[in-house]
This record gives sequence, structure tokens and C-alpha cells, in this order.
Amino acid sequence: SSSSSSSSSALSMLPQKKKQRSNSNIQQEDHYQGAFFPFETTTSSSSHSSSSSSSSTALNANKEVEDGSGGLRQLLGVRGASQETNIWKIRLQLTKPVTWIPLLWGCMCGAAASGNYHWMWNPFDPNDRDVLLGLEDAAKGLTAMILAGPFLTGYTQTINDWYDRDIDAINEPNRPIPSGAISERDVIVQIWVLLLGGLGLSYGLDVWAGHDFPINLALAIFGSFISYIYSAPPLKLKQNGWAGNYALGASYISLPWWCGQAVFGELDRPVYWILPILYSIAGLGIAIVNDFKSIEGDRAMGLNSLPVAFGVDGAKWICAGSVTLTQLGVAAYLYAIGEPTYALILLGLILPQMYFQATLLLPDPINNDVKYQASAQPFLVFGILVTCLCLGHHEFAA
Repeated sequence: SSSSSSSSSALSMLPQKKKQRSNSNIQQEDHYQGAFFPFETTTSSSSHSSSSSSSSTALNANKEVEDGSGGLRQLLGVRGASQETNIWKIRLQLTKPVTWIPLLWGCMCGAAASGNYHWMWNPFDPNDRDVLLGLEDAAKGLTAMILAGPFLTGYTQTINDWYDRDIDAINEPNRPIPSGAISERDVIVQIWVLLLGGLGLSYGLDVWAGHDFPINLALAIFGSFISYIYSAPPLKLKQNGWAGNYALGASYISLPWWCGQAVFGELDRPVYWILPILYSIAGLGIAIVNDFKSIEGDRAMGLNSLPVAFGVDGAKWICAGSVTLTQLGVAAYLYAIGEPTYALILLGLILPQMYFQATLLLPDPINNDVKYQASAQPFLVFGILVTCLCLGHHEFAA
């Protein structure tokens, strides 16, 4: 299971039996249980017996694919991965690199929205060809992407797998934690290294950008907190359809947008906060698509996803409405501020999404979920970029 779950949008193996642990290993894990609070370990016999009995029912679940892509799948952190014993490859798998992509795109969009990103040699603007300034901005952008992707998304995915380890023992027994491919101690260390490394890197970006107030550090702390309560009890936002899906949408759209924009510019106008929040509502709709196929499992586990709460028919309209209406609202705003060209381009990117909703999502959201995501989402993400380019080029009144 994955906080982005997978974000088929975003565009998340060893033998099923856990390795037998010695008494010394158990004592060592008990030591880390106290030392690394709040990431408690589970060593109760009832928990292990439950996982063990469940593993037989999932004996063939998540087995390696036979098309030769198992090694790549392992590195990307997706299902069908091959078995791996290299600890660094397993650590990378826990961070689910495939889910970094939307965050990297979000940082790029934020840089575009700032209107202050400099190219090394801009073919469209003869005044934007300062190689040294362009190199510095490229380095800043790359650092922001490393912060948003490997560090903080890696932290989010690792902590999500940590708190989902019991259910993964049933549904995905070959995941690194339930399979025993990586020790609990190593997982906890990875969580802390990624979290603290991300916070340190965010503060470094603030210093580099010359911020009086460490806005990137504040965003990183806020995002890390949301990631924690998304996965961890007692709040565990992912159990609630509205809160969980919106947290997911905001994490993949608003936070990297704000990060990228803050590195190169200022978040000094309400519109810079409102538009990412609106797009996060569209992100909520995208997250709903991932819940349709798991409706029976969610209902059995007591998870109140939107398809469970409203039924498939109700949830598919919530999904389509949240994706379409928010984008139409953004297009109307761009037109209202005197940017009809950008508004028309955005509208042109919305219309194909509406077509795929009518032909794929609404007729059968369960069987067409992946096809709909693959068909419609490119238009959504390019629409975000168009909006950001408009903000970056628009001359706002003083």
C-alpha cells in the first residue's frame, strides 16, 4: 500500500516468509522501540501469528512479473518487482521513486510561476542569456527537486509502508518490510535520515535564496506533519475519504508548487496560495480514481473512502466534478485578469479531460481507472504548467 498508492497517476520481495529472528535481534528491536518513538515497532506474538496466517492466502500476491521488467520495477517501487538482497536497492524501493515525478513537475511549475527563473541561454529572450545566473538557478531548481522527491516524498512513502506493514503482510507480502528484507531498525533510521535531511536541505534553500523568513523550511515541516498524520494513528487521514484524498492532492500539487516558487520568487499574493489549493481539489478527484478498485477491501477494513461512503456512482461524479470544475474556475480567473490566450489554452486542455471522463471514467470507473488516468492526466499536469507560466508572465498591479 502507498500513500500515493498508487498514484498510477503519478504518477509505489523477497520470499513471503519472514526471516526467523533471534532473541538478540528481538531485544535490539525492543531497544529501538523506545529510542525512536513515535515509530513504534511491533513484536507481539499475536501480530506475527496474524501476519503469518494471512501470508498463506496471499502466497501468489505481488509475485514478480515475467516480462523481464522485475528489476526496474524493484528500483521504482512498484508491484511485480524482482527479489533483491542489496540493502541500498531495498532502501530505494521503499521510497517509491515512481511517485517522485509529480513533485518534480510541481517544483518546475512553481519556478515558472515565480517569473524569475533564468535560463543559461533563452532562445526566446535575448535578455535572458546569463550563463552563470542560469547555472545557479538550475542548481537551485535541482536542489528543490531533490528536496521534494528523494527526501520528503521518500520519507512519506517509507513512513506509509511502516504504518501499513500489517495490511501489506496480507495484500503485498513481498514488500520489503513485511517480507523481512529490511529490519525494523533500518526502516526507522531511514525515516529519520530522510526527514531530518529534508528539513536541513529546505533551510539551506532558504539561506541560498536570501529569505528573511524560512518559508521552505516552514513548508517542509508542514508537509512532513501532514505525511505523518496521513499514515499514522490515531488520525490516519487516509482512513477518511475527504481528508485523506485532499491531503494527497495538496501534497502532490500545492507543496512542490509553493516550494519551487519560493526558491525563485515570493509567495506574496493571495492568488499564489489560492490557485494551488484549487488545483489540489482537482488532485482530490485524481486520488478518488485510485480508490475504485479497492472498494471491497476498503469496506472490509473499515476505511471510509469516497467510493465506500457514496458508492461507485456517487464517487465517480464527485471525481469528475472536482477535476473539471476547479480547472474551469482557474481558466475563468485567467480570463478575468486579462489573459485570454492562457485561458483558452487551458480550456483546450480541459476539454480532452471531459471527453475521457465521458467515455472512460463515468461508464466504468473500476475497469477503466488506469486507462482514464493515462489518458486524462497529461492534460491536467500541462494545464498546471500553463497556469504557472501565465502567473509568471502576468504584470500584477502594485
